[in-house]
Amino acid sequence: MDEQQIDDIPTPVGELALQTIAMPADANADGDIFGGWLVSQMDLAGAVTANRLARGRVATVAIDSMVFLRPVAVGSVVSCHTEVLNIGRSSITIRVEVWAQHHSDTECRKVTEGQFTFVAIDENRRTRVVPRTA
Repeated sequence: MDEQQIDDIPTPVGELALQTIAMPADANADGDIFGGWLVSQMDLAGAVTANRLARGRVATVAIDSMVFLRPVAVGSVVSCHTEVLNIGRSSITIRVEVWAQHHSDTECRKVTEGQFTFVAIDENRRTRVVPRTA
């Protein structure tokens, strides 16, 4: 395989923030995982990254641009990758991509992506400044 062909193979963008297995309790009668379950996994993955950057508690304040590309089957390994898009005064915007691979398939495929915004909050549940790294 030459270099051009390698560049044409889609791969996840960002860092792996969360990985889990899609279970039967998370699926509809046809064996497809509920979109809401995927969104909750994306929210958790985004929160892992936002917590690290904010050095503390964060809360989800917005979810934008959700796009579902293909269904996820029960038993698939679901991987959530995060990419930081913006760090504001108190907010962090993160793009989350979800890739899934079923044990019966050799290829990992992108199944959804979305943009999540988190706000840093203090012990009194009030907005706080996101610390800047030196």
